[in-house]
Amino acid sequence: MALFGSSETINLQLQDAEIDYIPQFINEEEAVLLFKELMLNTPWQEDDIRVYGKLYKQPRLTAFFANNQKSYGYANITMTPHHFTPVLKTLKHKIEAATNTAFTSCLLNLYRDGQDSNGWHADDEKELGINPVIASLSLGAERVFHLKHKTNKALKHKLVLQNGSLLIMKGSTQHHWLHQIPKTKKPIGKRINLTFRFLNP
Repeated sequence: MALFGSSETINLQLQDAEIDYIPQFINEEEAVLLFKELMLNTPWQEDDIRVYGKLYKQPRLTAFFANNQKSYGYANITMTPHHFTPVLKTLKHKIEAATNTAFTSCLLNLYRDGQDSNGWHADDEKELGINPVIASLSLGAERVFHLKHKTNKALKHKLVLQNGSLLIMKGSTQHHWLHQIPKTKKPIGKRINLTFRFLNP
């Protein structure tokens, strides 16, 4: 069975954004195998984040990989990269081919249950450049992805990120939109999210 599934691409058609969604980028069987591989063999870490002067545990586990030794910083956290594994290299090459974009790094997030989350933010760190392309692969339990416009409060969108799906944010999206994975009280399984990025040298 082929690793990569349907190439059907859905454009979200949002104002001031370029966001594409491929629901079945990886087929179900291979997505399950990838999830198990990454769950067991990723050097997950739990960092502290500072919010209004107080330290809290980040509500998810993370790991950072890159093809160089350039660190990546966000939310007062600086991450030193691990070398890409063969599995991540394969995924990177396939996603690069699908997006026509070169990536230098991958930030992995492990959401252990519905209480793990990622608050409102834009991927607009200076290392990412002016109009970054962020390719986000979802494995495991489905989570709801929220978007809201930075200045037009009427513009909002929700999208269920299913197992094996790929979400691509590009163009001026990060200038105009915020996104999050909110907490949920519903019983929910683990989810791994891989976000491929290009970091400027």
